[in-house]
Amino acid sequence: MELDERKIKILKTIIQTYLETGEPVGSRTISRYSDLNLSSATIRNEMSDLEQMGYIIQPHTSSGRIPSDKGYRFYVDEIVKEKDEALKEKNTPSQALVLDRVDRLEDILRQMAKILAISTNYATMISGPKTDRTKLKFVQLSRVEAGKLLIVTVLEGSIIKNSIVNTGAALTDEEILNMNILLNNHLTGLTMEEINLDVISEMKREAGEQREVVDMVLNEVADAIRAKEEDLRIYTEGATNIFKYPELSDSRQASEILSTLEKKEELRDFIVDSGEPGADGNKHGIQVYIGSETQVQSMKDCSVVTANYDLGDGLRGTVGIIGPKRMDYEKVVGTLKELMDQVQTTFRDGKKK
Repeated sequence: MELDERKIKILKTIIQTYLETGEPVGSRTISRYSDLNLSSATIRNEMSDLEQMGYIIQPHTSSGRIPSDKGYRFYVDEIVKEKDEALKEKNTPSQALVLDRVDRLEDILRQMAKILAISTNYATMISGPKTDRTKLKFVQLSRVEAGKLLIVTVLEGSIIKNSIVNTGAALTDEEILNMNILLNNHLTGLTMEEINLDVISEMKREAGEQREVVDMVLNEVADAIRAKEEDLRIYTEGATNIFKYPELSDSRQASEILSTLEKKEELRDFIVDSGEPGADGNKHGIQVYIGSETQVQSMKDCSVVTANYDLGDGLRGTVGIIGPKRMDYEKVVGTLKELMDQVQTTFRDGKKK
């Protein structure tokens, strides 16, 4: 059997109706809400075919049908294509999604999470950027006490890492000043990948007698830039929105989801894996995980829609929206695309001006 135009229209009607009502959809409902002009008997036959093909299921005998994960997957893939075209023709952003320009990275991410939670009525999560692709802004050395240096490493996005090293011999104020000049002349604006052997060798050559101190400082800077997965910050908003949907409001199930959003450990691997660049023109890397497609056990009855944000200067991370399988995919995908475009215009492109 093929998924022809008539079956596609019936499938879409079932999904759209179920998204709105949360109730199984019968043939009479389809005949009222679609423009197919088919008899209930013909619609029932088509629904039977769709069930055999795995796009819909019948939860109870003598009840209507609801979408299967396969049905949702087909519907979502169609929506993503349609939204790409629709947003090309839309020039004005929704006022509900207007971002304020703020300087602190944490404030930007919390603002994005709050806007998405309010706009979609679902739970949201946003990861802080992986700093291994972030540029170094500057390094500052200062004396803590004789033979000890405080190293302050500042990355783009005002990410600050502090560490202390034992230098053995005490350094004079002039030597510390020269070290600061040397480090910043060579390292400012570089990512971890760009601090290569040539850069390090040249710095050690210029440092002369202080080459061992340069080596210690470089190790600390590398550790600061090299983000470990366990250090990945995750911001969440709208967790209690889960209770608005009956299929997720069971006390045990809701508790597991809320615990995952609060503790965040299970989200880290999922966010890292989903934060890959988009393909086929999907510039924001929007991906939809339906039911068992997500590796987070507590979210097997949910759908999760993710996108990649880019604030410029290597500050890239992942945004996720969590809701029931019957979430309003069209609204969620459209909202994500619109907000990510705003992020690029407000923050990333703004830095180039």
